[in-house]
Amino acid sequence: MDVRAYTMVGALIFIWLLFGLLNDTFLTPRNLSNLFTQMSVTGILAIGMVLVIVAGHIDLSVGSLVGLTGGIAAILSNWLELPAIVVILGTLAAGLILGCFQGWLVAYKAVPAFIVTLGGMLVFRGALMGITKSMTIPISDPVLELMGNAYFAKGFGLLLALITIAVIVWSTLRKRKSRLKYGFTVAPFGADLIKMTGFSILVIAFVLVVNSYKGIPFPIIFVLVLAIIFSFVATKTTFGRHIYAIGGNIEAARLSGINIKLKTMVVFICSGLLGSIASIVLTSRLSSATISAGNMAEMDAIAACVIGGTSLMGGSGKVTGAILGALVMTSLDNGMSLMGLESFWQYLVKGSILVFAVWLDISNRNKKSVK
Repeated sequence: MDVRAYTMVGALIFIWLLFGLLNDTFLTPRNLSNLFTQMSVTGILAIGMVLVIVAGHIDLSVGSLVGLTGGIAAILSNWLELPAIVVILGTLAAGLILGCFQGWLVAYKAVPAFIVTLGGMLVFRGALMGITKSMTIPISDPVLELMGNAYFAKGFGLLLALITIAVIVWSTLRKRKSRLKYGFTVAPFGADLIKMTGFSILVIAFVLVVNSYKGIPFPIIFVLVLAIIFSFVATKTTFGRHIYAIGGNIEAARLSGINIKLKTMVVFICSGLLGSIASIVLTSRLSSATISAGNMAEMDAIAACVIGGTSLMGGSGKVTGAILGALVMTSLDNGMSLMGLESFWQYLVKGSILVFAVWLDISNRNKKSVK
């Protein structure tokens, strides 16, 4: 993790301590468990948004896509009474197709992503109103209801904690050994030991807190699995390296022989697919599909990415940073709601933080260019 990531962790801890002092309910196991569940939708959307922004684009339609695909899931389940597996596959297919169409317009028809996804935001929201007849459609399938509301047994949480700690220790030592092998400078072993211990304590604390309520919320596992998969794709595969190259310098990427159009379309396909996954989680958690579902979710996802260190200029950003950013955004929402602040304060605070994060990114880039 870089300095910015450590700063994010410190800021998150500060936010939690602040709201904990201002409201006795904030740091209770029940509220923290609910907070992580609430974060899951923004976290999933932020994972896809990272890829889009790193490639030098933007996706303003994911919030409306969440609403539309959630509506499709509710219609398939409630009105057509289809099995849960068919509903899930149909919803994922809808998200994939919509993402593919938008990606095709951006990549192969050279329509700016801002315009395509702004139009998509309006079209998808209108389509949701049309297909649902502006009604709230309840979800009664027990399997679908579990997707956003189930909790894993407490023993599973402890096992997950042990596995996570083992991975932290293994990856840290492996990275250290690799750097020594090739003659790179490494931090003192004591610093790595402190880092491993600190992260292990955070993992154990998280599991103990959620276990003291009902256990690990099922949506969090979605976020963790998707974060691991897409972190690997972004950092360890040719596709991921090509995405960073396209966002960093598109002309250099073209001269290097990278198929920019195909890679761009795939990025939007991923965003659409992740949007449909988020819609399943949200629809399940709310036990219904509404015409307001996913409203402004794209802003939270973009803010999470930017706060987590993703540059709106393209070419840099991490999935892990976006997850931390999503946790910060959700913590602010949750804390201000518990304090009874009116909704306009939430918009003011989140908007200000977003502008500050972008300003900080631009300032850092300018300093580097001067050097």
